Formats: sequence, C-alpha cells, structure tokens
Amino acid sequence: MKQDSVLLCLSGGIDSSLSAILLKEAGYKVIAVTFRVYDSISNACLEKLKGCCSIESIAEAKYFAEKNNIEHYILDYRDYFKETIIKNFISEYIQGRTPNPCVLCNYEIKWGQIYNFAKEIKCDYIATGHYARVNFDGKRYLLLKGKDKLKDQSYFLWKLSQENLSRTIFPLGNYTKEEVKKIAIEKGLNFLAKKRESQEICFIPNNDYRDFLKRNSDVDLNKKGNIITSDGKIVGTHNGISFYTIGQRKGLGIALGKPYYVKEIRPETNEIVVAPYEELKNKYYFVNNINWISIPDINEEIIAEVKVRYRTKPVNSKICKISENKIKVIPLEEVYAVTPGQSAVFYDDDKVLFGGVITQAF
Repeated sequence: MKQDSVLLCLSGGIDSSLSAILLKEAGYKVIAVTFRVYDSISNACLEKLKGCCSIESIAEAKYFAEKNNIEHYILDYRDYFKETIIKNFISEYIQGRTPNPCVLCNYEIKWGQIYNFAKEIKCDYIATGHYARVNFDGKRYLLLKGKDKLKDQSYFLWKLSQENLSRTIFPLGNYTKEEVKKIAIEKGLNFLAKKRESQEICFIPNNDYRDFLKRNSDVDLNKKGNIITSDGKIVGTHNGISFYTIGQRKGLGIALGKPYYVKEIRPETNEIVVAPYEELKNKYYFVNNINWISIPDINEEIIAEVKVRYRTKPVNSKICKISENKIKVIPLEEVYAVTPGQSAVFYDDDKVLFGGVITQAF
C-alpha cells in the first residue's frame, strides 16, 4: 500500500515542529519545506527584531529536519513576496486602507507557491501548524475553527479553495496551545516549548509599520494634510494618510477636550476625519472579493457571525447579497471602526462560511 506523503511548512517553531512529529506518528511520509520571504535583521543584540522567517529560524528548521530524518527543502521566495505581499501592503496604506498581509501570504505563498511545489514533488497533502480544522461533509470541504478558541487561526485562511482544503492537513487543529506545549515537552522539545513566539507581521518584526512604509515605498508618503471633524472643522495636521488607520487614537497630535479617533481616511482630498468613539459605530458595510468555503453561495438574506478583525469577537449580522462578488453586512449588535482593507470572515458557530475584503463602511 502506498504511504501518503505530506509537505509540511516547517518554520523551526513549536507548532510546525510538533506537527512534523504528529504526522510521522500518524503514518505519513513527511517532507519539510522552509521558505525565505524577506531579508531579516537579527542577531544576539537585536533579539526583539528577530522574525519567524529569519536566517536563525531557517537554520533551526534545517537542524530539526536532519535530526528527525525528514527530507528538507529551503526555498527562496523573496522576490515573489516583495512583488505580491509587500507591494500590496504598501499600496493599500497609500490608498487609505488597512491591509491584512497574513491572509494574502497564506493564499500566495503557502497555498500558492508551496502548494504548487507539493504537486511538483508528488506530495499528496500540504500541512501547516495553523490552529484550524478541515472536514468533509460529503459535498464540500469545510473549514472549521481550531479547538483552542483563543488561538484559532481560521480567520486568516478564508481565501483557501475547495481544492486547497481537499489536500490540507492541520495536525494541531484538535489541540489547545497548552496541550501542544505539554506534548512537545513529553517528546523532548523542551527548548521549543520555552521559545518566544513572534506576534508581529513577519516582515515587520519590530512592529513599526510606519517606519517600514517610509523605508520601502517608492513614493513620498509624507504629504501633510488636514485633520477635520465630521462637520468639516479643521483641528490639526496629519503627516500623511498612510500612517493612520480607522479607530486610531494615539499619535493624532490634537487636543479637543475628550478622546477623538480616526473615523475616516479620504485619500481623494488628503484628509483624516476624526470623531468621538460613539460616532465610529457602523450601521452597515460592504464586502467584496468573496470566497465561498463551507457553502457554495447565498441566494437570500442570512444571519451569520462576522469577524472584522482577528482579535475581536464575532458579531451577529444580517447578510444581503448585492451581486456575484459583493455583499452588504448589517450588524445586529454594536460594532465600531470597521476598517476598509481588512478581512470580514463569516461563521456559523465553528464553521467558516465564506470571507471577503471590507471595501466601505458607514
């Protein structure tokens, strides 16, 4: 009988490393791939700048693979990453939107370049250390939340296709993070269980996206403009719309007697609109670029839970289809600072129904 093979994205961290061991124990032939997508800054003196895809992490992944007799590839996607994820990241901020690079990276790199590589080397499946699950209901492949609700990463996977899901394994989907650490220690991976995990955008390990934009944009982003209130009163000057995002309070440089937040970014007039927080409550918003996952489509209004950011709780909302690739979302609970450029992901309990990109919010 043929042994099923799986290509695992191995970063050198605890999640992907334990995934490799669990896959081997389940009887799969595991092949690992580590990819480089940017030139990191990292050494002993700059530990806080160490990202998940640094040279050190690549070396750690290589050592782990060799120690566990796992065939290992190292692939260089720096040019492709720059032309897709980084270029989109900069372009979105220039246009006054707030992008979600992790969603695009999963689609373009892991289930794009790596997925195609898996086909080239005749692997049956691709696996990652994401906290999510895949099931098949007899008609469609379903993307489900991970068991650990605090660690669940299904939000970042909404662009995956039915074909992607049919060949995807998430070994950690049925474990909590604490269970993963415990199992890792039991299997002798103590050093990984204690290793600090990166929480930032991988290509911005110091978490300063404004500095990144300044250093990597081909255009001058420091075009000053007016900060205005909702009724048009000029209350300050901004340093360039790319350095602001909806809901931002700090760094506005204005004093109006009570807290004001960024309500709207107007690239066409180079203005930042600010308002008290209560004015950031959204009545409805539009979502485009829909990817249907656990359901094939909707033909009538439905009620679903919607996450408009990774770290916010889902909000019950009414969903109305406007066109083949556009829907209107009407929150049935209070939701604030819905941000164009971010992902909206739609759930039925643990099931990811579909996802898309927020285009306008009112």
